[in-house]
Amino acid sequence: MSETVFQGAELPPAERFEGWRQLAFASHAPTELHTDHADDFDATLRLLGLGPVQVSVLACPSLRSHRTPKLIRQSDPELYDFALARQGSVAVDQEDRQTVLSAGDLTLSTTSRPYRGELVADRSRAHRSGEHQRPAGDVMLVQALIPRALLPLPADVADRLLAADLSGREGIGALFAQFIARLATDTTRYAPADAARLGGVALDLAASLLAHHFGADRALPPETRRQTLLVRVHAFIQRQLADPDLGPDLIAEAHHVSRRTLHRLFQSQGTTVGAFIRRHRLERARHDLADPALAARPIHAVAARWGFRRAADFTRAFRTAYGVPPREYRQLALHDGLAPDAKGLALTANDASAEAG
Repeated sequence: MSETVFQGAELPPAERFEGWRQLAFASHAPTELHTDHADDFDATLRLLGLGPVQVSVLACPSLRSHRTPKLIRQSDPELYDFALARQGSVAVDQEDRQTVLSAGDLTLSTTSRPYRGELVADRSRAHRSGEHQRPAGDVMLVQALIPRALLPLPADVADRLLAADLSGREGIGALFAQFIARLATDTTRYAPADAARLGGVALDLAASLLAHHFGADRALPPETRRQTLLVRVHAFIQRQLADPDLGPDLIAEAHHVSRRTLHRLFQSQGTTVGAFIRRHRLERARHDLADPALAARPIHAVAARWGFRRAADFTRAFRTAYGVPPREYRQLALHDGLAPDAKGLALTANDASAEAG
């Protein structure tokens, strides 16, 4: 995974806006930018390359942007831009449609059509930084930049949603928003193959989000529908880990698929439904056992919290996964600082998509 990070604080105040502007042009598209804070543009920008997909997260003072027809003629990377507001407000005007996003909202734009945007900081979040007051975080925005040619939908379907308000709080929108937000803030170093797979997941979720708004799910390629279902199932499992009745029947019913379809879905990932559930329950329990704030909680209560009905079953599964029983693990983690690594539990790219839920 390629990564580029811009920290305005590392430059002299007079050079910050121009440095940030040049990186934004190179990573997104040339745009007219205007701000009242050009003399001290204390901003950050983090760019993650996931194959052909790029995820970025920025924090900056209030800013106005305008992509003009002239700039489009000069240079067009032909990208769709999925923008998720995290703090402050984000206004987008494209194709005679306007939307204003608050935290948790999504919208879509494209570099191939003129647009105007405005990022407005939440001044109520001001805090003291050094000897002067400045907004805390200012505007925060996460973006997924996807080549138009790669989105597996007819262009007219996507373009009808330019500057639309796409909820990032429920359904597919929530899955997509959580996924790109997690990628934008995660510091995990992925291998190149993992980065490409994560980019593929982002692409499939983006396509599913747009198709869902038009009831055009059937127009999606089978692999995109399968990947979207997998992410939905993973997220559901993460939310229901504490339920001791969580299993194939409950999961299949919640997603309106057959048990056979569900099992095939997990077989394609080289695992089973039961193994996936057990693995993540054990990881949550391991985290609790190593938490000093939970040191007084009995081990059987930790096990029950994460869906293990029988303490003996938990102990046996924990020893198999980590090489030591839970009591010894807690002793090593809390008192000796020598807790063994989570043997065999390194997250794959598909597991990372589940963690976003």
